[in-house]
Amino acid sequence: MNKPCLCIIINGHEPFVSFSGGGGASGGGGGAAADSSPEEQNFFEAVSETYIPLLELFGRLENSGTPFRLGMVLSPSLCAMFQNKRLMEKYVGWLDKRIDFGRHELDRCGADAELSSLIRFYFTQDIERRISLTERYGMDLLGAFGSFQKKGRIEFLGTAATAAFLPFYASMSEAVHAQIETALVHHRRYLGRAPSGFWLPDLGWTAALGPALMEYHFSYTVVDSHALILGRPPAGAGIFNPVKTSSGLTVFARDITARTDLNELIKVRPGIYQMHFLDAGYELSLEALKPLLGPGDCRCSTGYRYWQEAEKEKILYKPQEARELACEQARDFLALRLSRLEEARRRLENEAVSVWTFDAADLGRRWYEGPFFLEALIHEIALRGTVDIFSPQDYLDQRPGLPFQISEPEYSSSLRDGYGGMLLDASNDWIYRHIFRSIQRMIEMTERFPADTGLKERALNQAAREILLAQSTDWSKPLNPQGDEKTTREHAEKELEGALRNFTTIYEALGSNHISTEWLAALEKRHALFPYINYRVFGKKK
Repeated sequence: MNKPCLCIIINGHEPFVSFSGGGGASGGGGGAAADSSPEEQNFFEAVSETYIPLLELFGRLENSGTPFRLGMVLSPSLCAMFQNKRLMEKYVGWLDKRIDFGRHELDRCGADAELSSLIRFYFTQDIERRISLTERYGMDLLGAFGSFQKKGRIEFLGTAATAAFLPFYASMSEAVHAQIETALVHHRRYLGRAPSGFWLPDLGWTAALGPALMEYHFSYTVVDSHALILGRPPAGAGIFNPVKTSSGLTVFARDITARTDLNELIKVRPGIYQMHFLDAGYELSLEALKPLLGPGDCRCSTGYRYWQEAEKEKILYKPQEARELACEQARDFLALRLSRLEEARRRLENEAVSVWTFDAADLGRRWYEGPFFLEALIHEIALRGTVDIFSPQDYLDQRPGLPFQISEPEYSSSLRDGYGGMLLDASNDWIYRHIFRSIQRMIEMTERFPADTGLKERALNQAAREILLAQSTDWSKPLNPQGDEKTTREHAEKELEGALRNFTTIYEALGSNHISTEWLAALEKRHALFPYINYRVFGKKK
């Protein structure tokens, strides 16, 4: 207990993809863009560039005998997409197109030995990831992640059903309970056990959430640094010790300075890492992209990125050099963080804990070398032996009865302004009056139809799905000009308005006691989410 303590949490979430069942918006052709919508392609890229690499990383650590214990979040929407057989089969077809494209690139660039070597690197990587998915993991990524939980390597945290910013709904306890309870039911189904910790989407916290989380037997959550520093009273140990709320919930703070240190380290050595946003799909001629695209298709990402992050000229990317740099910076980062953690421990005259959080997309998709960085970081932690690495629940279990300061963290989030302003400005504030009205109607329907079965129950369950989907910040963020890069504004508006329209259609159909079975079945297929949902989660608590 005298060593500094470290918790690492990886947050995995992707916007839910409505399953089209056929061609994407581009229509016709048979190419990757024709077969898959842009939203499906975004998910497929996340599987290839983040989630399979993370599984490979965990496997390498295990095979090398390196001890590790991490916290991880797999959101219910991400789990649902992993479990969607049709979607994952489309992913394999999409990956086959990339492999075919790589084969043509090798033929096209055969005379350039250096470029051919890089192409072969990507080509081999795609083949290996196809083999990993279909053979090693048996098309079951969720089961593959779950296996590391069974081995004691990962502690999964629960989260909300959709990426809802929960402080906005604190005045409507039914909406908060529906988000928590729906997610909890599916977490147990997907991952086999109830979670101890709760991951707040965007680390959105307000005091009313504490009693709600305690009601569902969560023992801890994580907030941003300023929530504890500005708490009532301010946390005496700052961010280096958790606090307890008056409701009994333990609250950890993420160490935001860790992210600052990492960004500063990366800036020191520009020009080595992969330039992830300059993809061959937007550089090459349409003729060269033929193996990937059908007639009339738009350009799309290929995964073949040929350049380093050089500022003034194009320099060919060298994977081995970039990996070596990531490993070197992992060692530098750990040394810097441990020196600061040791200083905090001395000042506190007690142990200090630091919580480092990573978005999964930063470990592969946005930062290609991220998995190698994390692997080197964990190896170095094990090698040094000067810091104890825990999951948050491990930390609490090994300190039974240890008194934590009683404090109420301040309203806060990890969003750009530290609160929730980007989700509630002139660009997107209009959505909430529609969402709140729909929630009120959903609560009303649970009272009108408390014990219905058959078609009416199916319709009510689908209504609950639609309102949960509408609450996701996956749609409100892109409406803000400074918002999320994963989803276009047009798609976000379509998904949000579609969910609200679907909900209203069901509400009015139940009011007239007539609903189209064919329409409902098609909607259930398109929004294949929360298969174990019970609309009564929106009911008033007795």
